[in-house]
Amino acid sequence: MFVFNGRVGMSALRPVTWLATGFLAFHLAGCSAVLPRSNNVVDSPWASYQDAQRTFDSIVVRQSTLEDLRKLKLDPASNPNITILNYSDVIRRFVPGASIGAQDLDAGVEECIRAKSACKGYEVDQKSMKRQRYGNFWVDFLNFERKVDIAGWRFNGIILIKDELVIYKLTGGQPAIHELEENVQPLGPLQGIGESRLFNRF
Repeated sequence: MFVFNGRVGMSALRPVTWLATGFLAFHLAGCSAVLPRSNNVVDSPWASYQDAQRTFDSIVVRQSTLEDLRKLKLDPASNPNITILNYSDVIRRFVPGASIGAQDLDAGVEECIRAKSACKGYEVDQKSMKRQRYGNFWVDFLNFERKVDIAGWRFNGIILIKDELVIYKLTGGQPAIHELEENVQPLGPLQGIGESRLFNRF
C-alpha cells in the first residue's frame, strides 16, 4: 500500500474497485428487475378501457345533454384530451370521399353536417401504455439484445351535439394491447461504430 500525505494510493484501491465491480456483476447477471421501464399514460378520468366504455354507454342519444356530459367528465374545459370538432371536421371524418353519399351516413351525422355551425362534436382519444424491458441485464445493458413487453389499451369515442343535445355517438379502440419487441445487435456496443465506419467509406 502506498500512502501520500495521509491518502491511500490509487494502485491500492484498484483491487478493491475490481472486486466490488465483480460482486455487482455477479448479483445483476440475468436480473431483469433492474431494467428500465416506462409508462405512457394520457391524463384521463378512466383507469381502463372498460371504464371509458361504461361512461359512453350511459350516454343516451337524443336524451343526454351538455350538462349530462359535464357530469360524466366529458367536458373539454376539465378534460384536456378532448378535441372539439366543427361540422367541417365531422365531414372529413365521416365522408372521406365522393363515393360516400348522404344515404350512407347515420341520421345523426347527416343532421350534424346539415346544421353546420349549430352542431359540434367531441372526440376522445385515451390510452395507457406500459413498456417493460425483460431478459438478461448484461445482454440488454451491452446492447446485444433488447426485449420489451408492451401492454395497455386505447379508447376512441366521438359525440355529436346539436342545440346542447347529443344526436350521435360512436366508440371504438383496443381493449387490450400486448406486443413483444425484440432488437438483436450481434456486435453489441460496437454495432454503431462498425456501421459508421462502413458508411464513411462511401
